[in-house]
Amino acid sequence: MNTMTMRRCGIGVLAALAVVFATSFASPVQAGETEVGKVTNRPIPRFVSMKASEGNVRRGPSLTHRIDWVFKRRDMPLRITAEHGHWRRVEDRDGMGGWVHYSLLSGTRTALVEKDMLTLHVRADAKAPVMAALERGVVARISECTLEWCYLRSGGYKGWAPKARLWGVGAKEVFD
Repeated sequence: MNTMTMRRCGIGVLAALAVVFATSFASPVQAGETEVGKVTNRPIPRFVSMKASEGNVRRGPSLTHRIDWVFKRRDMPLRITAEHGHWRRVEDRDGMGGWVHYSLLSGTRTALVEKDMLTLHVRADAKAPVMAALERGVVARISECTLEWCYLRSGGYKGWAPKARLWGVGAKEVFD
């Protein structure tokens, strides 16, 4: 919008700039909608895991960008927050992250245990018999999730655990 148009419409320069600024940086996602990646057309954010036992984390989405650190844990859950070509911006449980090549990531769902001695139950019920207990920081594979529970496998043990004690699955996420 040029100055002449703003005068004809009775809009002051500062008001017009405020409108341009607001519309330029407003989120394209409306309430109740989910953002999708421009490359994969899959939801953003979403959880994945490390396919490789080592993966370089870069400042930007190309091999020319500096490596800030290296993820060194196979199956570690990560959250994808952006996509650019063959690159995914990811973050770990602590919010640390950067750009990783998509070939280092897997769609296999895993979770990080956030409560020490998290009990795995036979059924998705706190009163059900306990099968095992997992230490804080253990990475477990997720087979399915209800609104409140997830079925985990780790170290030869399997069972249901409360979703609220895990990082790597959305609070409202349900799958099998």
